[in-house]
Parts: sequence; structure tokens; C-alpha cells
Amino acid sequence: MRQYLSRFWFFLVLGAFATSCTDNALLDQHVAIKDHVWYYDNQPRITAHITDTATRYHIYLNLRHTPDYKYANIFVLLHQRYPNGRDTTERFELQLAEPDGRWLGRGGGSVYAHQQLIKESVRFPDTGNHVFSIEQNMRENPLREITDVGIRIVPVE
Repeated sequence: MRQYLSRFWFFLVLGAFATSCTDNALLDQHVAIKDHVWYYDNQPRITAHITDTATRYHIYLNLRHTPDYKYANIFVLLHQRYPNGRDTTERFELQLAEPDGRWLGRGGGSVYAHQQLIKESVRFPDTGNHVFSIEQNMRENPLREITDVGIRIVPVE
């Protein structure tokens, strides 16, 4: 009896964990940076197809780098082209390391991953394809040891 009860609790906890980890992201996409060398004119593009203008979304910027990246932060420009042809550009800074040099991102060894909320509870004014492009905005060109960048868009619940 005890064995069956233990199995029951195991599967109950496993089922609860599995249902709590469902991902409802509208978009979660990364684009690799060739040879880990990011030039100003290499602006990865990511398209989000929006069908609902009433829903609010959180937009995250994703970035991965090697431990050989030599800065504690990074500045990026996020360009957005709306379906009606209007363009916007915003500048964001991501802190990547503590003042003592310890990386803030997840991972370790060969790659550190960062995800930062950059736009909170926004509505898209038009349905259709919204094209995001990400441009590195540091003084150094090319910027070395960035492995990939991306966007994550999640509906606010």
C-alpha cells in the first residue's frame, strides 16, 4: 500500500509541475551571431505575427555571450517596423555582470544567457507582422563574444 501511495504522490507532483511549466509565449526566438562577432550592420531580424490588438504583452530581450566578453554591460538598439510601415527605435542597456565581475546570466562554462524585460504591458496597435531588428550599440565594432540575440513576447495574464 505504501508503495502505491508513494507512486501516487510522485505522479501528482510531476503532473502539477508539468502543467505549471507550460509556455504561453507568442514568440521566443534567437538569432545566432556568426563567429561570435557582432558588427553594427548585422542586425538580426525577428518577425512577430500579431492577431490581437487588445492583449497586452511583455517584451524581453534575450542575449547570450561567452565568458570572454570583455564588458559588464551592452547597449542595443531595438528597431521595430509596424505593419503600416512606421518605424521606431529605442535604446536599451543590459547589465551582464556584477561590479566584482561575476556574470549575472544563467549558465556557465561556455555561454551565459540573459533575458531582460524591456517593454512592460504593451499593446500592439495593428495586427499583422511586426518586424524587430536588434543592433549592437557599443563603441567597439565589431563586438566580440556575443553568441546570439533574440526577442521573447509573452501575453500578460
